[in-house]
Amino acid sequence: QVQMVESGGGSVQAGGSLRLSCTTSTYYCLAWFRQAPGKEREGVAVIDRTGSTRYADSVRGRFSISRDDSATTLYLEMNSLKPEDTAIYYCAGYAGICGLSLSRTAFRFWGQGTQVTVSS
Repeated sequence: QVQMVESGGGSVQAGGSLRLSCTTSTYYCLAWFRQAPGKEREGVAVIDRTGSTRYADSVRGRFSISRDDSATTLYLEMNSLKPEDTAIYYCAGYAGICGLSLSRTAFRFWGQGTQVTVSS
């Protein structure tokens, strides 16, 4: 098992941008999740090894997930950030086919998380 490590979090004003990175293994399915205080962890975006992607409705058109398997790195480009995007962001992986699921139960491997704070 390769440790997954997120980076790139920070504080930004509404309308700003951040790029998250996650060093990982070349799992077939990789995803970003987030968890705001007092809320359930929710799926944000998922990508498989073919490059197919799926996004949560709340971020579609603003966030972009990508992967560089040669560098074993997963990315999340976040634009037009809103205060409601404030959360701890986690990368997650699964060695098998996940069907582009955004359910946390579909993923076995997790990073420790990185904080994203968006101020109004």
